[in-house]
Amino acid sequence: MPSSSPTEASLKRIQRYVKKYWEKTGTSPHPQAEVTEAVVNGLASHMDELGRPLCPCNFYADKQAELAASRRWVCACDEMKQFKYCHCLLFVTPEGLPITEYLPEDHEGRQIYGVVKDPTPDKGREAK
Repeated sequence: MPSSSPTEASLKRIQRYVKKYWEKTGTSPHPQAEVTEAVVNGLASHMDELGRPLCPCNFYADKQAELAASRRWVCACDEMKQFKYCHCLLFVTPEGLPITEYLPEDHEGRQIYGVVKDPTPDKGREAK
């Protein structure tokens, strides 16, 4: 996670985005508020640093190169859009588990969590 504190403007912008995305996808915040807070702060810090909400839960040798190469890890990341899977645990089931139902069987998320059914299959998955 980035170490600097995000600006209030970026923090509010990310908080609004996350709330709307929970509604859009039918996902929930993590039941432990500090998990959500850490990810939101990381996204907001990346907004300040990079101008885009790059996933704060990955390591990037070069963040600018990552952004230039693709938008794969810009929140909402490709895995969230396609599979409704959030490895950051920002968009989860009410129990705090990432949805793994749509992941390929050999995906690490499925190997770690097993099959976690989507409680709202009629929402989300914009890149099926």
